[in-house]
Amino acid sequence: MEKLQKAIEFATNAHKGQKRKYTGEDYIVHPIAVMEILRGFNFHEEILCAAVLHDTVEDTPVTLQDIEENFGTIVAKLVEDLTDVFTKEAFPQINRKYRKQLECYRILKISGHAKSIKVADLIDNTKSIVEHDEAFSGVYLKEKQELLFVLDGAHQGLMDIAVRQMFKLKK
Repeated sequence: MEKLQKAIEFATNAHKGQKRKYTGEDYIVHPIAVMEILRGFNFHEEILCAAVLHDTVEDTPVTLQDIEENFGTIVAKLVEDLTDVFTKEAFPQINRKYRKQLECYRILKISGHAKSIKVADLIDNTKSIVEHDEAFSGVYLKEKQELLFVLDGAHQGLMDIAVRQMFKLKK
């Protein structure tokens, strides 16, 4: 678990100064929560490392090369698979709904391990958004329900939790 501790420290430093949108907590709380969800299903260390690092390339100056140099090719590939491509910054001319659809098509092709991390990410984010942003939560839940359809190959136990959560929280 030495590699996992290194990943936690790396992600903590990368996200230093960033806060969670609704709670004001240090941002690292989210990647650690995603990792803990996966740890509950006994995922191996490389998956846990990728879970902790899943937002670093998307939200910090960290590059995929940095991830590969520090954590290896497998972790870097998982982080790459989990990094949104169709962002507002990269595609300002495309509306949110279409960008999310494009992400769904991209996610169809990622590995089952990356999909499992994505489901754990979904589980953690959904709780926060539904609790703190009632106005946006309807849009978010619809997007995530559509995303669940392309996450075939993710760990079934995680999928079960995510599906139950979506129906329980659906407005």
